[in-house]
Amino acid sequence: MTEEQTSKPRPESFELDHTKVKAPYVRFIDTQTGPNGDVISNYDLRLVQPNENAIPTAGLHTIEHTIAVLLRERIPGYIDCSPFGCRTGFHFLTWGEHSPEDVAKALKESLEFIAYEAEWSDVPATTIESCGNYRDHSLFTAKEWAKDILDKGISSDAFERKVV
Repeated sequence: MTEEQTSKPRPESFELDHTKVKAPYVRFIDTQTGPNGDVISNYDLRLVQPNENAIPTAGLHTIEHTIAVLLRERIPGYIDCSPFGCRTGFHFLTWGEHSPEDVAKALKESLEFIAYEAEWSDVPATTIESCGNYRDHSLFTAKEWAKDILDKGISSDAFERKVV
């Protein structure tokens, strides 16, 4: 890497050794404090092992829409939950700080709902008016992947399995 490349700001996840993590997990990444003292926390919600698997786009899209509501109900200060381009999980942003254990429990509850209870009517924003790619959803795929993730267990640590 050139000196110019190393001096440019880089996302923290580009520095993470993806061969050392053990998915599924929740990993606290960091906090940032704004000019008025507001704290935003960033978490890595990794659902599948990097470079070994990736959730198909339609299933990930459906999980994304559904947990957008489910995590809001479970984690105070929810800001956003956005999928990684590699389709292995999500960045989760909140106001304030939450323990990885609390986030992992909320994620587990959300995936349990998707896997075992959700019906198409539970998936929000799936119309042409409310979604930028409304045809690219699959509740069946979301359910199958949620079951697989839950079977493996969600850890509150990225490097050591501490299943919640």
